[in-house]
Amino acid sequence: MTKNFIEELKWRGMLHDAMPGTEEYLMEQMRAAYVGFDPTADSLHIGNLVPIMLLAHYQRAGHKPFVLVGGATGMIGDPSGKSAERNLLDEKTLRHNQEAIKAQLARFLDFESNEANAAVLVNNYDWMKNFSFLEFIRDVGKHITVNYMMAKDSVKNRISSESSDGMSFTEFTYQLVQGYDFLHLYKEHDCTLQMGGSDQWGNITTGTELIRRIGGGKGYALTCPLITKSDGSKFGKSEGGNVWLDAKRTSPYKFYQYWLNTSDEDAEKYIKIFTFLTKEEIESLILEHKEAPHLRILQKKLADEVTVIVHSQEDLDNAIKASAILFGKSTSADLKDLDEATFLDVFDGVPQSELPREILTEGLNIIGALAEKTGFLKSNGEARRALKENSISVNKEKVTDSYAISESDLINDMFILLQRGRRNYFVIRAV
Repeated sequence: MTKNFIEELKWRGMLHDAMPGTEEYLMEQMRAAYVGFDPTADSLHIGNLVPIMLLAHYQRAGHKPFVLVGGATGMIGDPSGKSAERNLLDEKTLRHNQEAIKAQLARFLDFESNEANAAVLVNNYDWMKNFSFLEFIRDVGKHITVNYMMAKDSVKNRISSESSDGMSFTEFTYQLVQGYDFLHLYKEHDCTLQMGGSDQWGNITTGTELIRRIGGGKGYALTCPLITKSDGSKFGKSEGGNVWLDAKRTSPYKFYQYWLNTSDEDAEKYIKIFTFLTKEEIESLILEHKEAPHLRILQKKLADEVTVIVHSQEDLDNAIKASAILFGKSTSADLKDLDEATFLDVFDGVPQSELPREILTEGLNIIGALAEKTGFLKSNGEARRALKENSISVNKEKVTDSYAISESDLINDMFILLQRGRRNYFVIRAV
């Protein structure tokens, strides 16, 4: 039994445009649809989450999702929204990236099910690699006019831009290759709908045109909005660049923090797009949040949900524990539970100083550790005053002026965390 997929997208703010008749067509029976992903890295990033959620909702509505990894198109480069050409990849790298991407998508889509609507992963390199150039221009190229291709925004914007580079023939033909993918999936898998970001509309409709002219059938197009942030900055970017789904590229702690730091306005929008919470659950959270915005209920729920889907409950628990460390609600035991990567993430930007390990073996008095040996505080006198005020902690535990730091204080056999008051941190690294 299919549910109303279009209705689901509308209330979630995930529908930008759809060809007339798409909603009725999808309500008739199970249909196959695809979204293409670029395999130029071995991880997707959160900019890819909207199309991933499109496919996840599609499968949950009872339809069959196809994930197309663009091995062939990844070798060319999509001109949409780009001002420069991309690096081209060899087949071995593409295959590695494809498997890594499939593992990430398996957290959202069911590839293993015996149901008719199990997700399927395909790579356009498999049907494009033996297609000769002459065959392609004869069998595909002759059906689309240059005028038609030139009218697409992705082409117009590049050709008329100030860029002296213009656009290569390779990128110009991109829409034909993507259009052919749609035709191929239509013929081989009865796939009649292509979905993507709103910048893909031109490429998708080239596919529907090929299905009409060569396949003698009808294809449908559906796009979702490109996500923006209310302050105008780019969604999916942090100071360190892309926010990746791979824990090795963006740690679960930093991933969690990205969502936690969302503005109220964006959190209200994102919780509909990036979680599977129901309409009732979300409306109730929004009301609760508006009554006490300072509690950041929406941001916390958003960060919790997305971190669990992309990573795991355990990663979320660790991220929450790590976040609490900065705000004083934690113990030295919590600190010692952090692995080295998370410790460095939490204290990223905190001043550091290196000390030879032998000094710690002999024991270093706290005044020396605070001032002379590290420069955390300006002088021994300031260190004594801070200790008298009971404002100094070592690894989250308050200490007095008689304390000596030793190797037993090391976190991960490497770090010691000094703290003055609630927010003033300093890291000693034993070398």
